[in-house]
Amino acid sequence: MAGSSHGHTPAAWTGVTIAFIGFCIAGVFMVAANPVGFWGGIAVVFLGGIVGGAMKAAGLGMPKETEAQVRARTQPATATATAQPATAQTSA
Repeated sequence: MAGSSHGHTPAAWTGVTIAFIGFCIAGVFMVAANPVGFWGGIAVVFLGGIVGGAMKAAGLGMPKETEAQVRARTQPATATATAQPATAQTSA
């Protein structure tokens, strides 16, 4: 999974950052018992999703996989190494 660079794009970082700020806003206003501020924070969370989606549409997200990449990813891996029996060491 680490080799796929999943989510390491400007669109992903920006969308998640905006959504995180929205969660923080909503949390503060929830504790403060202010429903209008809470729903404003929830609106910022949704804004993060919209901004991230728009940035992805603008080309700042992950590129789509080609058909060859999909086939290579879904084919079972072939074993290239042979299994070696473990040797037991005894101490006298």
